[in-house]
Amino acid sequence: MDPVVLSRLQFALTIMFHYLFPPLTIGLGVLLVIVEWLWVKTGEAIYEKMALFWTKIFAVNFALGVSTGIVMEFQFGTNWATYSRFVGDVFGSALAAEGIFAFFLESGFLAVLVFGWERVSKPVHFFSTIMVALGSIFSSIWIVIANSWQQTPAGYHLVTQPSGFVRAEIIDFWGLVFNPSSMTRLSHVLIGAFILGAFFAMSVSAYYIVRDRHLEFSRRTFKIALVYGLIASLLSLVTGHDSAMIVAKHQPAKLAAMEAHFKTGTGGADELIFGIPDTQGQKVDFAVAIPGLLSLMVHGDPSKPVTGLDRFRREDRPPVVIPFFAFHLMVALGMMFISLTVLGSFLLWRGVLFSTKWLMWIYVFAVAGAFAANELGWVAAEVGRQPWAVYGLLRTSKAISKAVPAEHVLISIGLYGLIYTLLFFVWIYVLSNKIQHGPEVSAIVPDTTTRPALLDAAASLLARQKYSYTSSRDDNVRPSQGKSEAQRAADSQEEEQ
Repeated sequence: MDPVVLSRLQFALTIMFHYLFPPLTIGLGVLLVIVEWLWVKTGEAIYEKMALFWTKIFAVNFALGVSTGIVMEFQFGTNWATYSRFVGDVFGSALAAEGIFAFFLESGFLAVLVFGWERVSKPVHFFSTIMVALGSIFSSIWIVIANSWQQTPAGYHLVTQPSGFVRAEIIDFWGLVFNPSSMTRLSHVLIGAFILGAFFAMSVSAYYIVRDRHLEFSRRTFKIALVYGLIASLLSLVTGHDSAMIVAKHQPAKLAAMEAHFKTGTGGADELIFGIPDTQGQKVDFAVAIPGLLSLMVHGDPSKPVTGLDRFRREDRPPVVIPFFAFHLMVALGMMFISLTVLGSFLLWRGVLFSTKWLMWIYVFAVAGAFAANELGWVAAEVGRQPWAVYGLLRTSKAISKAVPAEHVLISIGLYGLIYTLLFFVWIYVLSNKIQHGPEVSAIVPDTTTRPALLDAAASLLARQKYSYTSSRDDNVRPSQGKSEAQRAADSQEEEQ
């Protein structure tokens, strides 16, 4: 058993499971801002109902995103100790910035967003929603900056320690932040999250429509999400192309792997639409390609050659099969998103969208494609970076922990797999439960916000945690004790629903 392969497999397992949640919270956070802005602007109760419903969905995904992200970070010290020593100075500043500017902002206003409905006014709740959405976006900014530095290192120098170990240290913080790929990759990551948030909202709304439930709620939500998804899907063409140009300039071996471009040639390079790479024969079987298109996109000239894998030493070449299929599936899904949102917008304009049941069913399941596209993008980027943990500086084979045997990694993979499988089914169960329950009656929102009400909303999460701990120690204490008759009646009615 190879500890490098097992450690990579474990990190892939944990990060791909974790990445189900951050893009969804980012996408839903922006949707919440749009919906609450409409509520503040129009005062219509339907927008408040929409905000209440999507806030609950957002909170579920936020909780799972935080818990699974912690496990991922622990692996830097357990499985990748050499890597952590090498990048510690670089990642320390970026992750510290995430904690200061993102996590505290997001978590600080989350309690007001979730528990402040009957305690704070509309403007204050809207402001809290904006802060939570910005916090989730800021968190992604610093994570993408750190990851982009691995792809295109900048703003550093190498220092040899007395022990002989060489590590990277920052000499230009803003050079680190604005490394050659960071802003382009960040825009593409955020656009992918917006697409997922839009298609998730369309999926739930389409489900209600085909079931003839909550029709006003679902039609209004679908219209908002459709416009949101259309804009994001069209922008993905721009950010995707820009990202590919950065890869072509700074990581030509990765581009060659994603395109299965084995030989440089003397003329223009074709863009593969479909094919099966044959790494042994250095060719692509069953290839369907557009002549000269790859050269046109990379150089603006269909006759100019594109660097192939033959220009790199074998030990410096990335794998081909996984990046090729991940990249091409991501692109195909991106075109599907554009087609679905353009078609939906046309049918909405014609006034027949919601009566087209077969298309509504497609929207119900299209969210799976949005999840897959976000995952596939990271797979293409990370596997395509191999054999480097830090491109051109630190090989993956040299980055692992020397003291952790393969058997321990294998055991932890099994345990993580079991726990994450249970968490996945819990997540599906809770989401399904909330979706089946549907939107609730709007809350009674005060016209003004008082200081005690604001503090009460902020402390609600801690109070609920304390209550859960106390009730678990004393089974004889029922949740209804200490409440008024009206509160007990409301709780009983909610349980029946």
